[in-house]
Amino acid sequence: MNRKDLLLHGWECTYDKEDWYPPLKEALSGVSAAEASWRPVGEAANTIWENVSHLLYYKERLLHRLLGTEFPGSAETNDDTFIPSGGPDDEDAWQATLLRTESVHRHIHEKLSLLTDEDLNQTATYTPIYQTVMSLVLHDAFHTGQIVQIRKLQGSWPARRSFE
Repeated sequence: MNRKDLLLHGWECTYDKEDWYPPLKEALSGVSAAEASWRPVGEAANTIWENVSHLLYYKERLLHRLLGTEFPGSAETNDDTFIPSGGPDDEDAWQATLLRTESVHRHIHEKLSLLTDEDLNQTATYTPIYQTVMSLVLHDAFHTGQIVQIRKLQGSWPARRSFE
């Protein structure tokens, strides 16, 4: 497996291909806006929707980098990336967030599949593309684990699940 294949495999596993951890799409399956907005006890805990907003921000930033376009994001701090696009009962906004997340993820996969090894080494903002992608793979896996944990706390994650 070459470096690009490894990155693509990781990218697929973070969204919709089962590996050693549940993919994000599975972790979000069947989650309502109310469940996505539920906050575990404690100020430091984020909601599912906040986590997804955070992931989406950095994926959109990567996509713009791959497209060679300016990223319109305006977060001044990392904390700003956790702000959801709708209120706790706004099912339409939650569904739009899910669709946007899938679209951005798929678009990045498409762009990555077209890159050469030389392209993967290109730097734009201090790090080569391959390193940014690998960091986002790990970042997605980490936050997907948090989402699964939140679902366990709210009782919306199955006690046992089968996967292949």
